[in-house]
Amino acid sequence: MSQHPSDPYRAPHAAPPARSLPRRDMRDAARGPFTPPGVAGPQAQQAPELAQRYELLHRLGVPTTANEDFDDLARDMATLAGFLYGFVNLFLKEQTFVGLHQPPVDSGFVIVGRTMSRDHGWCPEVMARRKALPLHDVHASPRFSGNTVVDAVGIRSYFGAPLIHDSGTVLGTVCVIDPEKRPLSEARRLRDIVIAAGAQVMDHIVRAPAR
Repeated sequence: MSQHPSDPYRAPHAAPPARSLPRRDMRDAARGPFTPPGVAGPQAQQAPELAQRYELLHRLGVPTTANEDFDDLARDMATLAGFLYGFVNLFLKEQTFVGLHQPPVDSGFVIVGRTMSRDHGWCPEVMARRKALPLHDVHASPRFSGNTVVDAVGIRSYFGAPLIHDSGTVLGTVCVIDPEKRPLSEARRLRDIVIAAGAQVMDHIVRAPAR
């Protein structure tokens, strides 16, 4: 990624730390992170699906908190794609990043927490469509450019794929994001990377010790 003194995604030398996406583990910090306004979702309609997801994850013995194996898978996916951030994301009461790769805390880039509202980002769209979503430039489509994450931290590219169990239950997503857009010519290759990473995550999930 190109970087220069005027890069808006790098912190100036004497500037305060970059803002974070909303995350539960920082809400009581002395100086809280930037928290965009929430969007009310159809929680009542989602309740049966959510309960089914929790039951399946419990039965499969899948961790629903930060996990080193999932962190490794997120790192490998992001590294292969050449993106700053990679996620293994379970859709629980919040989007929960059981796998997370991001720049070091002193890099000047935004530091992301382990949870985010179920209504933010592009993963809800991946969950609904049940197939990969390649956004080489989120501003190329008005449908996807008006997003809380775009407004909060300036993300320009997103590639995500769903995690679908053999039972048909969608457990979550894998995705990569970056503050730089990507050439359209790279979209298919990057989409295939996240699809392959999703298959790896599902293979890991089904091989986990069953309860």
